[in-house]
Amino acid sequence: MRIRFFAAPVLDSAAAEEEINRFLSSHRVLKIETHLSESDGGAVWALAVTYLESGSSKAQPSRGRIDYREVLPSHEFVVFARLRRLRKEISERENVPAYSVFTNEQLALMVQQKASTTQALEALHGVGPARIAKYGDAFLAVLAEVGTGKSPGTAE
Repeated sequence: MRIRFFAAPVLDSAAAEEEINRFLSSHRVLKIETHLSESDGGAVWALAVTYLESGSSKAQPSRGRIDYREVLPSHEFVVFARLRRLRKEISERENVPAYSVFTNEQLALMVQQKASTTQALEALHGVGPARIAKYGDAFLAVLAEVGTGKSPGTAE
């Protein structure tokens, strides 16, 4: 996983837009953070793009899917797998597709960013208040258990 930064002027941004769009279309983008700021030359959009290199072994397979065993370090993949099990239980109980609970990308970001608050979940792309209200506590509980080193369901 890598990060690339861009600055695009708000006015006369055609060249910057072209560069950003070319980059985005050729990489597997995991997250984009934006910030509008002022500089001597006027207003500028600052972008931080988190992505996977297309030529790396961690890039998406030819079917367009990411193998998170390759992307995540083993200790993070263990947590990711536990979150996926929870998501599966919820999706089966509610008879909804698993991705409507949280996507694999969102689960991976929860693990990578060590999400521990609802604000951290809100910062994930595509996660809104309804999902957080409905599912957030259960996922945060698993993340907290992992952070303490306890196994779920073990007594102290």
